[in-house]
Amino acid sequence: MQGSTIDTSESPVLVAAEAQAPHSHHGDHPDHRIFGMILFLIAEGMIFLGLFAAYLTFRSVNAIPADQIPERELLLPGINTVLLVASSFLIHPAEDAIKANDVKAVRKWFGLAAVLGAIFILGQGYEYSQLTFGLRDSLFASTFYILTGFHGLHVMLGLGAIVAVLWRSREPGHYSSESHFGIAAAELYWHFVDVVWIVLFVLLYLL
Repeated sequence: MQGSTIDTSESPVLVAAEAQAPHSHHGDHPDHRIFGMILFLIAEGMIFLGLFAAYLTFRSVNAIPADQIPERELLLPGINTVLLVASSFLIHPAEDAIKANDVKAVRKWFGLAAVLGAIFILGQGYEYSQLTFGLRDSLFASTFYILTGFHGLHVMLGLGAIVAVLWRSREPGHYSSESHFGIAAAELYWHFVDVVWIVLFVLLYLL
């Protein structure tokens, strides 16, 4: 983005690292989990870069002729872009809040970001329902759905991470100024999907 009960306290984006050391950094030992998260995002970014490069190659060799690219509505994707960028700005103050041990503010900022992220997903679903081309209609159509769908999956994973933070923050002392890997990781991931979407918007809607 299971059984009859959904445990929102677990998210693949937050990894198993938080569960291994949720309340401390083990004294003077440095916490390398954020570095690991950055490496993970670099790997994810390389996948997206490969997809972007493939699309640009198709365009440059005229495998996707300009006259075969269907008209795309800009209003809804533009609104979605504003929403996702706004959600990134909203989630950013949460890190300052947890450094001040203000968990209530963290929940507020993460909650607002989650709402905008959910609206983004709903907007993308509505856009799909209004498109005049299908997945198999052309090379452009296939590329469009693959890129936006793959990104949409990452947005849903990011939402899962945000919801996991909101769920875990109910436990007193789970997050503090000394221990807040989950918050930092979810924020980093959310900024990542935001940046990827901006690139996608330029490539698929403006070029």
